[in-house]
Amino acid sequence: MKNVINKVTLTGNAGTEVQIKNFTEKQKLARVSLAVNEYYKNIKGEPVKRTHWFQLVFWNEHADRALDTIKKGTRLTVEGRLQSLSYQTKKGLKKQVTEIVVQTMQAISN
Repeated sequence: MKNVINKVTLTGNAGTEVQIKNFTEKQKLARVSLAVNEYYKNIKGEPVKRTHWFQLVFWNEHADRALDTIKKGTRLTVEGRLQSLSYQTKKGLKKQVTEIVVQTMQAISN
């Protein structure tokens, strides 16, 4: 498979305020959680709302824009790529996380 595509598009609401970390003057990282709601009917025909949580990662100029644009509750459409990381906690437990590294973002007016 020569042309593998890693791309995801999500629309939802920011669940937290943006957290920013500065490494250097030009290199920075912003993180925010995104709640995406799914609506469906269960086997009894009753409406169900299920919320999925995603961690968004913004680098450098995207981090600046996220900080300027996103507040808790802001409705967003983001496009980016999936990134999986593993790490070990202080207690020695192995954890795996999957994040969306955002490449484009659009705030949506309600």
